[in-house]
Amino acid sequence: MSHETTSAAESPSRTEPASRDLAPQYVLPLVVRIERAAPPARTDALETAARAVLVLLADERAAGDGEWAEAVRDWQDARIRKVVRRARGAEWRRAEALPGITVTGGTAEVRVFPPVPLDGWPKDLARLQVSGTDLDDPEAPAAPDPAAPVLWLNPDLGMSAGKAMAQAGHGAQLAWWDLTEQERTAWRDAGFPLAVRTAPRDRWPALTTSGLPVVRDAGFTEIAPGSCTVVADHPALRQQPQMLL
Repeated sequence: MSHETTSAAESPSRTEPASRDLAPQYVLPLVVRIERAAPPARTDALETAARAVLVLLADERAAGDGEWAEAVRDWQDARIRKVVRRARGAEWRRAEALPGITVTGGTAEVRVFPPVPLDGWPKDLARLQVSGTDLDDPEAPAAPDPAAPVLWLNPDLGMSAGKAMAQAGHGAQLAWWDLTEQERTAWRDAGFPLAVRTAPRDRWPALTTSGLPVVRDAGFTEIAPGSCTVVADHPALRQQPQMLL
């Protein structure tokens, strides 16, 4: 039985908390490719996962009358859950055969799938495990481009790579929700540039009160409920009111 890293956060949807909890629960599956001989770098995996969430949200199949649109709407009207699992070899090939989108970073490959019911995973994804996603960076990540979006991680929380990938995805999604249509289009057309970095400890309090979007985790795994995990520092949002996920 796999140990599942589930990250869930609150949605600023039209539903009230009680209704959101009573609604059918969906989850957004993400699968990271981790081959024994060439595992991805941790930061690249986090950034690729965040970008994968954005690519799915921007896909025409996820909007309007698209084939994934109803599942995406149901997912966003309940708790925003993301689960990251790992695959290699034949497992990865089976995952690639399922409807979804593969996003490639420098060293990482992440496949994102349309939301599925919490208890209705496709069998080829349900059998995958999340253990083994304790990835490392071979060298310290470079300073982020100040003109590009940065997803700042809480420096006081120790999260596994799978948990941090889900949190980075939450931050990217929250920024996407807050942007105007024009800003979304510009970000998409640029290829969704972004960085994921651990915030300097002395900057973290100011970031969480800056008015930028803040992710608060539901606390199902690894960390305490209500923990601030990510601040989504998109340049277009630096002067906009705060919204919490």
